[in-house]
Amino acid sequence: MNNRPIDILINYPFNEQQVDAIKKVSPNLRVSFYPKADLEEIPENVKSRAEILLTKRAVPDPEEMPALRWIQYTLAGIDFVNGSPLFEREGFVVTSLSGAVAGKVAEYAVMAMLSLGHKLPMAIAYQSQKVWPADRWNSMKATELRGSTVGLLGYGSIGREIARLVQPFHVEILATKKNIMQLEDDGYTPEGLGDAQGMLFKRLYPPEATKQMLKLCDFVVVCLPLTPETVGAVGRNELQAMKKTAYLVALGRGGQVDEEALAEALRAGTIAGAALDVFEEEPLPPDSSLWEVPNLIITPHIAGNTARYDEHVLELFIANLKRYLNGEPLYNLYLPNRGY
Repeated sequence: MNNRPIDILINYPFNEQQVDAIKKVSPNLRVSFYPKADLEEIPENVKSRAEILLTKRAVPDPEEMPALRWIQYTLAGIDFVNGSPLFEREGFVVTSLSGAVAGKVAEYAVMAMLSLGHKLPMAIAYQSQKVWPADRWNSMKATELRGSTVGLLGYGSIGREIARLVQPFHVEILATKKNIMQLEDDGYTPEGLGDAQGMLFKRLYPPEATKQMLKLCDFVVVCLPLTPETVGAVGRNELQAMKKTAYLVALGRGGQVDEEALAEALRAGTIAGAALDVFEEEPLPPDSSLWEVPNLIITPHIAGNTARYDEHVLELFIANLKRYLNGEPLYNLYLPNRGY
């Protein structure tokens, strides 16, 4: 471990105990803590000596932070950093929060599949109307998760954790993956979560074979990173390839599902239902037609929201900080040419 002093600038609302946990990683760390200030409000002398920056989404001016070598963001999707001249600096790296809250997002996916399959939105609507439906044995007939086939568009940290969580349901897992030859997960995963060795799926498909996979699925979960290749990944053709009894859950990034095509598919009964947590435009405008689409659950981009969010940020940052101090490769390196 290098014994030279290393300055860390924390521009994130940790509490004092969490900052103390970071300081305890090494006596060589000099930590400056500005939890509420915007980056431009932080003193120039503090920014100029910072080698490491922990922030939500600030993109620094390279001239103001000449010593900066690493930014750890507290978000998984950080495409906003694209185009920063900081990437021209030799040895400079950026890391994301990918994987840190994968457990929570995967729980959302399981909740959504169970809610859709068991007609929970319909039950809540009947409850609000104080109606006991006479045809409930037909109209509310459930699609069980147990024994079903679940298709995962993307087999990163979220997809792998979904695969782990549904094992007690004896689900058959199919998944798409950009590189189907790389089974192991080299990203950050909290201990005990995920499918690090790639053992839980029945079959992997390249993205080009997505429609072939969709034909077999009872539930489909979109958990892809946002790249030029994944924009519009689920459009009319993909929806038409799905079973009429199948359900779609989208929690990757907005724009990966063609919302107009999905609305048409739900109105026409092309698929049985869907849950959307991400949208092309956020917040979803009050006049969006999606609010009136049948058999659609809408949530306001909260799949990764958890009371333990800061705890997960801290765990990942400390894990990466130890690797940085030891000269090891960091988790979740962002590659601009890849888009994540």
